[in-house]
Amino acid sequence: MVENGVMFNDLPDPFARFLRDVPPEKPVLIAGPTASGKSGLALRLAEAQGRAVVNADALQVYDSWRALSARPSADEENRVAHHLYGHVGREEDYSAGHWLREVAQYLKRDPRPVIVGGTGLNFTALTAGLAEIPPVPAEIRAQADHRRATEGHEGMLRDLDPETAARIDQRNPARVQRAWEVLRTTGRGLAVWQDETGPAVLPPERAHTLVLMPEPEWLGRRIDQRFDQMIRDGALEEARAVLAHWDPARPWARAIGAPELIAHLRGEMTLQEARDAACTATRQYAKRQRTWMRNRLGHWPVIPLP
Repeated sequence: MVENGVMFNDLPDPFARFLRDVPPEKPVLIAGPTASGKSGLALRLAEAQGRAVVNADALQVYDSWRALSARPSADEENRVAHHLYGHVGREEDYSAGHWLREVAQYLKRDPRPVIVGGTGLNFTALTAGLAEIPPVPAEIRAQADHRRATEGHEGMLRDLDPETAARIDQRNPARVQRAWEVLRTTGRGLAVWQDETGPAVLPPERAHTLVLMPEPEWLGRRIDQRFDQMIRDGALEEARAVLAHWDPARPWARAIGAPELIAHLRGEMTLQEARDAACTATRQYAKRQRTWMRNRLGHWPVIPLP
């Protein structure tokens, strides 16, 4: 299989049975950790059944990152229609709520796309609903950014109510910051808002769902191969283009590999050191994704890989 220009000769093909079993009238949801082959599978299915592909990845929405976020190539976008990729500027606010509203509008026009990505929060928002939380004022966001930059996210984690702290990924600074911002803005914990969630846009029983669950060693090899391909495809040039605007607190700057490439461009590490650090960070991120998906999407059918 070719994915983002890389030929993965060690990729097994357990997908053939899945492709045969997909009911053509239902939307399809494909989740999985980074580099697991989701985009390739989505493309094959879209071509086979005349569907469009809709992005569910939180970083692939940004226009700054085509190579570094492994967005579909221009050739792949020409083969089938792709939506919600690269349409958000780096200074724009964009959350799971923004994504959900865009997907809800899209589903009114096209009820049978392939929705694919590695951001589990987007899938749970789509299939289980999302709380209508008031927007965070700029001054509170600035306070949160300052605390995260100066003391890490641990201080904000200590401020959270116990129920919220128990629900979120405590090792994910962005999730902790979001919960802290909600508490400061509304005076209510994120868990309380979640408990008041409205109906789902797309309940899972109305869709054909799937989680790719790769074996870690196999996935690690693909992560290394893919990052090397990202560099060949222009990821370093993408980082250079945003160097003057770099702000690690902004959502667009959370692309895996971006901090490492920025550090290289600033002379703080060699390109090889940046590459190795980025691959390590990607493996760690993939491990968190696998754990989250087992815990939160465990009722979805699984394709084990390889």
